[in-house]
Amino acid sequence: MRHSSQSVALKDEALTLSPAASTASSPVRIKRGTPQFMRVTLALFSAGLATFALLYCVQPILPVLSAQFGISPAESSISLSLSTALMALGLLVTGPLSDAIGRKNVMVTALMLAALCTLVSAAMDSWQGILVMRALTGLALSGVAAVGMTYLSEEIHPSVVAFSMGLYISGNSIGGMSGRLLSGVLTDFFSWRVAIAAIGCCALASALMFWRILPASRHFRPASLKPRSLVINFRLHWRDAGLPLLFAEGFLLMGAFVTLFNYIGYRLLSAPYHLSQAVVGLLSVVYLTGSWSSPKAGALTMKLGRGPVLLGATAAMLAGLLLTAFSTLWLILPGMMLFTAGFFAAHSVASGWIGPRARRAKGQASSLYLFCYYAGSSVAGTLGGLFWHSFGWAGITGFISALLLLALLVGWRLQRKKI
Repeated sequence: MRHSSQSVALKDEALTLSPAASTASSPVRIKRGTPQFMRVTLALFSAGLATFALLYCVQPILPVLSAQFGISPAESSISLSLSTALMALGLLVTGPLSDAIGRKNVMVTALMLAALCTLVSAAMDSWQGILVMRALTGLALSGVAAVGMTYLSEEIHPSVVAFSMGLYISGNSIGGMSGRLLSGVLTDFFSWRVAIAAIGCCALASALMFWRILPASRHFRPASLKPRSLVINFRLHWRDAGLPLLFAEGFLLMGAFVTLFNYIGYRLLSAPYHLSQAVVGLLSVVYLTGSWSSPKAGALTMKLGRGPVLLGATAAMLAGLLLTAFSTLWLILPGMMLFTAGFFAAHSVASGWIGPRARRAKGQASSLYLFCYYAGSSVAGTLGGLFWHSFGWAGITGFISALLLLALLVGWRLQRKKI
């Protein structure tokens, strides 16, 4: 019986990998320069923008929330960490769910629910109520994050998947910038409630546009939601030579990135800088470097390979971090820019590596990567508060440096395995 099931699995894998089998029964994949490519790019760009604006809109106003509700920086950061934690847990469900019922419907429903939860959170009077809505927002957004990457890996021609994934990640970077920028500036001129409500309305509009213009899946093939199938695929992903290393890379990269931006605002609002909330929010323009570096990294992988680009981008993050250790703003800002560019490039390469590497249940594989990715955000983002409280920015620098050195080690192992 065991031999028979293994034979069936091998036959399924052979059909998946066989070019003849895939081209004979499937429509042609979307190529760059076609109207369909433009629709997919615009739709997923807007979805990524809305997703990360909703997820990170509270980050620049953490000091404001600390003051209004009388809580510590570490407690304030829970409003972000809780969202990313529930998002990570939700990914374990929404990825396999999209494997069974399709990609587009899951993404549209998830984005609309997240926008509505954000609007409700703006009206909450208690800190506990805000945390509940932030948790539900993260849970809803799990239906966009992994499914978007899987959609691209299925529908876009393999020759431009890396480039398309880079454009999707650039939407993520601009979304993260927009959410932080709007919340920081609007909070300074109006209130944090007005800022959060405005972002929720913009996200709802993006969800409606996404629903209208995203082409329906043409290469999606339903997979079983039976627990036994999910467990088998889960075990296969973790036994793979490269996927667990990519999962670890996501955890380390995202943990480093979120930790820096969680606590840089506290540093710049206090002595000797005393910057305003609006100026701290405006520093989110450094995310524009990510919108350039992510598609650039995708193009470079076609020339240099994924491993070297991943290592170079991680090294750029470490160099940028070390620049922020200096006390002058003229070095801190370029350091933030280099750190951000390196992060989005590294994430673009690592996330784009999942689809080609996973042999089956690609939605589940993407979910596992992003589960680790957002788990890194939650764990390291909150743990960084202890280093900030005890050692200031020197503690944050040391903590993030350790994460990035581990990320370089994992990247080196990926490169050495040549997977």
